[in-house]
Amino acid sequence: MRYSLLIATALLACAATARADGTLKVLESMDAKLQLGQVEFAGGKTLDLTIGIGSALFHMPGDPTDEFYALTDRGPNIDCSASEKITGIPTAQACAGDDKAKLFPRPDFVPSIVKIKLNDDGTFVTTEWIQLKDAVGKTITGLSNPLKAAKTEAAFDKDGKQLPFDPNGLDTEGLVRLKDGTFWIGEEYGPSLVHVAADGQIIERLVPQGLEGDLSGATYKVTGALPTILMKRQLNRGIEGLAIAPDESALYTIVQNPLANPDADAYKTATATRILKLDLKSQQVVGEFVYTLDPAESFKSDKSDEQSDVRISELTAVGVDKLIVLERIAKTTKLHAIDLSAATNILGTAWDKAETSPSLEQIAAADLAANGITPVTKKLWLDSSTYPELPEKVEGVAIVEGKELVLINDDDFGIEGAKTRIVRLTMPDAAF
Repeated sequence: MRYSLLIATALLACAATARADGTLKVLESMDAKLQLGQVEFAGGKTLDLTIGIGSALFHMPGDPTDEFYALTDRGPNIDCSASEKITGIPTAQACAGDDKAKLFPRPDFVPSIVKIKLNDDGTFVTTEWIQLKDAVGKTITGLSNPLKAAKTEAAFDKDGKQLPFDPNGLDTEGLVRLKDGTFWIGEEYGPSLVHVAADGQIIERLVPQGLEGDLSGATYKVTGALPTILMKRQLNRGIEGLAIAPDESALYTIVQNPLANPDADAYKTATATRILKLDLKSQQVVGEFVYTLDPAESFKSDKSDEQSDVRISELTAVGVDKLIVLERIAKTTKLHAIDLSAATNILGTAWDKAETSPSLEQIAAADLAANGITPVTKKLWLDSSTYPELPEKVEGVAIVEGKELVLINDDDFGIEGAKTRIVRLTMPDAAF
């Protein structure tokens, strides 16, 4: 059904909700630029896709309080194991029987940085689109990398044809902008950190040491600068959160889940994941700290007892070594205020060596101290069970003037009917 612009705007204004105390407002959008169009699967279903821009959210200090930078991820993708349910096409036909692969209905999608503006009428619009490009200005894709030193996954198009691996491909998930106009992006495939010019051209991609050879075909600069141990990230559990110190002295990033170290069995039950601190001037990692995830059972709206369901989706810096961490499953979002200052710096220690046994990921949280590790301190700042208006799968967080939170969800390109929503929420107390 199609509505006139006037009616649609009125509907969205009514959809914007506020708590009785006036501290929360939900915004939606009818921006035509967020429509990706229909994709038809021959003999199956037709999907009406949108462009998900909720993988990250960043507010530049000094910018108007209604202007933000958001980020798409790699583009619409479907687990091949879910192909029949979502597309109507059995895995055997859609992905040559590879249920560990991904189906990309729009392999031409270009990961992009998006500037957005929030309106007083309960809507938001996009005002600028910055497509990511290689060193010669050619747009990149979000397709899987040809990795041997780390896990990767095959990709198929909507007609069941296997797509070639792309050394330029990025699964973009975290975002910050610097005063010089450049951006840094946190990326899952490597995992990696990507420095991007103001116009979207990739300046350099920092990957775990030893992985750069697998990406020798990339048409932008690739440097091995991150700890090698990060190559043990579980597939699709790489870097999501990214933050920058207010004085721009350091970048902070976090691995979405504990590493599969030494194997996937360790990943499934582990609670210890890793935060990295990167000196921005030298672009060298200077710190690595342990963050312990909350138990899965504590995420009240999800009712999960699978520890691997808990993940980190965002970091936001409120000071040097002081951060807000977004920890979630699907329906439950928590924000924790953390401080790195008293935590043990494990960079370059035995915990960064694959041969260490037991590995960091095999040690229970209660046993970290006995192994000489003090994790970062955590203070719960928000639990979405208190705010039922919040959407599911919140992945972006920005903080404006200390107390106002602006949250955005990842709609997964509308594959299963979700919509992008932005929430403005004034917290009763500051995080620190």
